[in-house]
Amino acid sequence: MANERAGRLYVVATPIGNLGDLSPRARAVLSECALVAAEDTRHTGVLLKHFGIATPQLSLHDHNELERTPDLVSRLRQGASIALVSDAGTPAISDPGFDLVRAAAAAGIEVVAIPGPCAAIAALSIGGLPTDRFCFEGFLPARRSARRKRLEAMLHEARTLVFYEAPHRVHETLEDCTKVFGETRGATVVREITKMHETVYRGSLGEHLARAASDPDFSRGEIVLLIAG
Repeated sequence: MANERAGRLYVVATPIGNLGDLSPRARAVLSECALVAAEDTRHTGVLLKHFGIATPQLSLHDHNELERTPDLVSRLRQGASIALVSDAGTPAISDPGFDLVRAAAAAGIEVVAIPGPCAAIAALSIGGLPTDRFCFEGFLPARRSARRKRLEAMLHEARTLVFYEAPHRVHETLEDCTKVFGETRGATVVREITKMHETVYRGSLGEHLARAASDPDFSRGEIVLLIAG
């Protein structure tokens, strides 16, 4: 049962590159809440300053979320509303926030989604691969042996596969994907989505691997990798 005297926890999606993607509702919530729980207060501070929002911030990231969650839940119980944001996109989707959301819900606090940008969904919408069924895997393991083991477990997955990847690892990841799925498997690489240098590469895993080796721009910026099921 919800605590009627408690504040609300708002899970607020923020731009993944283009500040114009912050919704009016998100802007209002960030302005009106008592506190913004941010993955990186410096990063979010730039966003808040751009929109003239003076709400105080508290850092909430992978290394302190468990420690800080009880205090935040206590503040919520006492009537303060809190906006949860990550550096970009939707909190708790390969970003911090899950533990706080779970604890708030368990405490009877209303958790409200303020939807908006999500790199995985944005990439799927323009990727040209089937979108009726997909499997979101987030970031693959950094170690090659663990990464290949994870990929091998998805060898017969029929749904479109969706991964996030860091630019410095994309070449190795494509090597492993090509090894496991074969170089002819269809794939789309979306780089720097919504940003000035957004680029969409469509083709096969083998073609993308060749691009990664020859085009220095390929491994610059954040990447969403879509692989046909």
